Amino acid sequence: MRRKETTNNNALRTMDRGDVEFETHASEHEGDVMSIAKKTVVKAPQTATIKEAAEIMVKNKFRRLPITDPGTGKLLGMVTSMDILDFLGGGDKYRILEEKYEGNFLAAINESVKEIMTREVETISHKDSMANAVNKMIEKEVGALPVVDSNQKIVGIVSERDFVGLIAGVFTDELVEEFMTPDVITTTPGTRIEGASKIMVRNKLRRIPVVGEERKTPHPVTDKIVGIVTATDILGFLGKNSLFGRLVTNNAEDILNTTITEIMETKVVATTPNTRLGDLCSSMQLEGIGGLPVIQNHELVGIITESDILKAIKV
Repeated sequence: MRRKETTNNNALRTMDRGDVEFETHASEHEGDVMSIAKKTVVKAPQTATIKEAAEIMVKNKFRRLPITDPGTGKLLGMVTSMDILDFLGGGDKYRILEEKYEGNFLAAINESVKEIMTREVETISHKDSMANAVNKMIEKEVGALPVVDSNQKIVGIVSERDFVGLIAGVFTDELVEEFMTPDVITTTPGTRIEGASKIMVRNKLRRIPVVGEERKTPHPVTDKIVGIVTATDILGFLGKNSLFGRLVTNNAEDILNTTITEIMETKVVATTPNTRLGDLCSSMQLEGIGGLPVIQNHELVGIITESDILKAIKV
């Protein structure tokens, strides 16, 4: 098999038909999940505010932040970018802002992060295998698993991106079109941040392609990708200190009425249906992104994300 030298030692191999699999001996070794888990984990106490949690996540480019007990170090919960989008108006946690604080955004974002964090967190043992980690992430539909020891203290965290890194550069016959999601939920440039948050939370999406009308005479109107907005983009907007200079009142509407044109990425990195997964993962690593629109003949035909790629790994 041909692969980059940086690929994790014997973690992956390619079969004749191109499937990416864990080698049998690798998946049987107890504790090999720690070979790819990040051992330095940034955490926050449950007394941290929502604003502080958002700022930590933006600064470190995290999509999730473990919440621990400062005294025991035990895991108490996890706050994710989706939890914060939910709070911003995407879902049930918006009630904190709307009802408890009557729309007072400044007061609400200084609420304790424990009010919006997920308390029942899926974890994996430091003695577990990479194979078990992949299976659990797929089964539980989570993008990362905190790694805990016998005392329930965090000793690492493993994410979809860590496994994408293993596939990067591996030569396989697997193609993007076999794992991409063909039915793409999109939005338009005029969508407000609140609306984009609702789309993401309700559909469990971390990114949405932004399309605009393009007229090509004599062809009919088509949708052209003009940008992409991610949960991280919205989180970054919330976490910026300059945000508060924009407030006319303390009302959340001053923030939520902002359209996504102000925060979306306009230089969109895309892929094609016939791209090999190993090459795709290399591009994703290089660009530091978790998902790409799939384009064919200048048309949007799908989207492929780290979650989709994880399903390509047979364990």
